[in-house]
Amino acid sequence: MLKIDLFSDPVCPWCLLGLARLDKAIAALPAGTEIEIEHHPYLLDANAPVEGEDVVEMLRLKYGNDPYEMWDHLEEQARLAGVDLDMRKQPMRYASQPAQALIAAARAKGTQHKLARAIGDAYYLKAQNIADPDVLVALAVEHGFEADEARMIVTDKARFQAIEAAAAHAAQQGIRGVPFFVFDQKVALSGAQPEEVFTKTLEQALEQE
Repeated sequence: MLKIDLFSDPVCPWCLLGLARLDKAIAALPAGTEIEIEHHPYLLDANAPVEGEDVVEMLRLKYGNDPYEMWDHLEEQARLAGVDLDMRKQPMRYASQPAQALIAAARAKGTQHKLARAIGDAYYLKAQNIADPDVLVALAVEHGFEADEARMIVTDKARFQAIEAAAAHAAQQGIRGVPFFVFDQKVALSGAQPEEVFTKTLEQALEQE
């Protein structure tokens, strides 16, 4: 069994791409290869407003210029990975603590990775508000949750605080950006690496088992 610890944020577009590339590399492994993926929270902005903020304006303030050229490059890379990404489709950046709380709870359901992918798709590909409890509950019931159970999770401020603490701890351990992958607690990869890098790393990690 190869364990992959994965740090990401649903509002990170490079995480969407990185997870897609990882999944393609895993799918190409020999039949019967056992992979366990555990998701860990990271917050690009722990203070993002629940009601959302204009993403273009936010990025202008952060980087000093428009994000469109960067987006064009990201969209091209996403298409090569089979992801039909249009960065202009989602105009808002939302707080991701509710989504992260649900992803954390999904580990006990055995649906964590699939749910994380579904939340990323909902945010970027369907332009949904992933800080909206109704949106998250609808996704949760497709991944092993009862509706009332999911609603309790995505509205629980204590869980949000636990997510913030875990994300802060990850930063203290040296994780400064996402996606970030750790293979069997031995090899780390930072960023949405090319698919062939994931393939090589997976092969090396499996050989060392």
